[in-house]
Amino acid sequence: MSASRSTTTSSPKHVLMVVSNPAESTTIGGPVGFWASELTHPFLAFHEAGYDVTIASPDGGRVTFDAMSDPRHESGYARDDMISMGFIHTEERMALLDETPSLRDLRQADYDAIVVCGGQGPMFTFREAERLHDLLAAFYEAEKPTAALCHGVCAFLDVRLPDGSLLIKGKTMTGFANSEEDFTDDYVGQAVMPFRVEDEANALGAHYVTAGPFMPFAIRDGRLITGQQQYSGTKTAHLVIEALGI
Repeated sequence: MSASRSTTTSSPKHVLMVVSNPAESTTIGGPVGFWASELTHPFLAFHEAGYDVTIASPDGGRVTFDAMSDPRHESGYARDDMISMGFIHTEERMALLDETPSLRDLRQADYDAIVVCGGQGPMFTFREAERLHDLLAAFYEAEKPTAALCHGVCAFLDVRLPDGSLLIKGKTMTGFANSEEDFTDDYVGQAVMPFRVEDEANALGAHYVTAGPFMPFAIRDGRLITGQQQYSGTKTAHLVIEALGI
């Protein structure tokens, strides 16, 4: 469940990375999962920093890439993603996706930070993932880096702190942009997502900021860290590493 690299410390930092379980799209149909680079790129950054990484999912079990995020996919959409290709061709890395632990069995106290990955799956599963919401609140309350990127940011929309307040209210954050949703919908020919993270977050009182469409961008507001989309995984990871101070 974890991967680490040689480090000069006897107790390396431990990051919990959360991906979605396989699901079905209710808008365009077909199977959805998590976006490969949103796991593999931060994973590499944490590995190079000497951190341990646990990959988990709300329900546990085998998890899968969104098809077009797989660099081997016939569309060629992600064919230049050499980091994901390297992950795929490293047997012990891919084994981490075969039997992920369930969030129900994990504790905030055992980790130094949490990072929620995006993709299509989160948009159809994370709004009801109460254990994920509880963990995000727990990490935030424990003053630990609490991060998400792309559509994984939707996990923050329903997170309330112990005093009942919304975690993201008044916070500066980013995530998949409306301009990027427009591009995707035009490409597919219909609305792909059941809602838009930018609209929902703004309606809840967040200050949602974005860079240009599909440009790497991540932002930190205290211990809340968010990345815009699939090209922002490394930037998101570096902000988590900065927040951890190592």
